[in-house]
Amino acid sequence: MSSRPSGGSPDAPVASGTGAQGISAVIPVFNEEPNLRELHARVAKALDATSRPWEIVYVDDGSSDRSLEILAGLAASDGRVRVVEFNRNYGQHAAVFAGLAATKGEIVVTLDADLQNPPEEIPRLVSKMEEGFDVVGTRRKKRKDPLFRRLASRAVNRITGGGMSDYGCMLRAYRRNVVDQIGQCRELSSFIPVLANMYAKKVVEIEVDHAERSRGNSKYGLRQLINLQFDLVTGFSLLPLKLMTWFGALVAVAAFGLGLFLLAMRILKGSEWAQFGVFTLFAVLFLMVGLMFVGMGILGEYIGRIYGEVRERPRYVIRKIHGEKAP
Repeated sequence: MSSRPSGGSPDAPVASGTGAQGISAVIPVFNEEPNLRELHARVAKALDATSRPWEIVYVDDGSSDRSLEILAGLAASDGRVRVVEFNRNYGQHAAVFAGLAATKGEIVVTLDADLQNPPEEIPRLVSKMEEGFDVVGTRRKKRKDPLFRRLASRAVNRITGGGMSDYGCMLRAYRRNVVDQIGQCRELSSFIPVLANMYAKKVVEIEVDHAERSRGNSKYGLRQLINLQFDLVTGFSLLPLKLMTWFGALVAVAAFGLGLFLLAMRILKGSEWAQFGVFTLFAVLFLMVGLMFVGMGILGEYIGRIYGEVRERPRYVIRKIHGEKAP
């Protein structure tokens, strides 16, 4: 059972297949049975092309199909493969956190299991890391995702900023020191690419291919995208709270001015004049009430996340690690 696991320690023992120059690939898996054998063959071939020792850490995020069975078989047949098995589904980012914590390589590459990000791009990321970068992000060219996914990603990129244009692409590379810093972050709601940029000295973004999903269905629906937006806003920005403060001040000033105007018109034109503005005032009142509830909802999002943090529940629970040698 994990209890807010941290990233790997630089002083941890190095497993065979990795080391100071090794590469670790982290792949979260959730019901990807049709893709796994092809995925593994292509990832292993791409890692071989780097001429470095390597390991692959799969994280089974509570799959209900035969994904875990296939992954366990891969771990049993290849000592460079390990599988972190969750006791249930915790989500993609929790799976990536667990995978990062289990890695030992100097360079850590993350990618999805759906093969939309071709594993053949891995050597390019490693080559770019060799130029001295701490984080190598990727930008998908000619994206094959549905329109609403592209629009949601555009919104994410606008919120995060930070010099990268495609934070939604999982195919990324991180240096060991950045992975260790990410592992020290304890918040439950977070976004790994933004965390990595916070702790990296040199970051860069390269363009990579993007393929259509040939098998299975996307596990990242509208609900997951909305939750991600809230995580980004509440986890990395106080802008909504500041906007509420400025809006409240603006409304107060406007209301005071409106009150002075109504008082002056009543004096100049009599009380009968003021009756004709009743419905306008009602409309303004209802607008303010609606905006007040929106503001309360934003505050509720922050407070709810604070409540989740202070309970200090584990980010995920590991049931078993397949392929890890007993001490």
